[in-house]
Amino acid sequence: MATTFWIVILVLAVLLTTVAAPWLGSPTLSRQQKSWIRRVTGLPFTIVLVLVLAACGRATSEKTVRKLAGSPEALKARQEAELASRDIIAVWEAETPLTLGLVVLEDVCVGGSAKELFLPTGSDRYKIKCMMSVAAYFGADPRRMADTIDGVLSAGDRTGPPIPFNHEFHYARAVVDYYRGKAGDPQGPGTGEPTHLFGGTTLTLSWDQVRSGNTGQLIEEPRPCSPHEPPVRRCLNEPASTSVADLRREYGMVFKITMPVKNYFTVWK
Repeated sequence: MATTFWIVILVLAVLLTTVAAPWLGSPTLSRQQKSWIRRVTGLPFTIVLVLVLAACGRATSEKTVRKLAGSPEALKARQEAELASRDIIAVWEAETPLTLGLVVLEDVCVGGSAKELFLPTGSDRYKIKCMMSVAAYFGADPRRMADTIDGVLSAGDRTGPPIPFNHEFHYARAVVDYYRGKAGDPQGPGTGEPTHLFGGTTLTLSWDQVRSGNTGQLIEEPRPCSPHEPPVRRCLNEPASTSVADLRREYGMVFKITMPVKNYFTVWK
């Protein structure tokens, strides 16, 4: 309603300027009179234009964000996104030699910004955007690195997309040969022990370095959960009592799969 009001005012300002235009061309008006008409007609137009842009481009209020995040459409999209991620984790648990120990899920809905006139980021184009990130941590025996990664590739041969690594992946085979002692550094001489397999837009598999001694890179603990405030913000660590260090103590080392952030629900302005 407010936007409609300002649009009407803008139209009236345009009409005022249009009506005043013939006067400005009149030869009977002095230069001073023409200057005064321009100021009188131009000022309302400028003010109204600024007000219309402000009215049409306000940031989404916290109340609106919460309402949209709790809508049936958002709830359905959230459930589908979470279920899809959990299905992928279930395939990894069932098909690979890895032992699932921890699942971390972060889910947040953010409101759109006010109209961005300078350095636009695109956040002024939507009322709300909801995003979800999921990671899973697995335990494994560091003495069986070659067999474990080779087992992941064999699982990928069978399952396809849920495990996007298979024996057709030349670099992955080179990693297996590295851990079997048949080849040097997979990325070239001097590059050292590998740390991950990158699955493009699907997911990334990373692991503790086990040959690099005290200088080896280790999978880090997930960051502490942000305030849990459904439906706007959720953070789940399952089980909550388990840490990456716990998995490392129990199994010897840790693997991690990280899924790309999924934009699962957007309402455009």
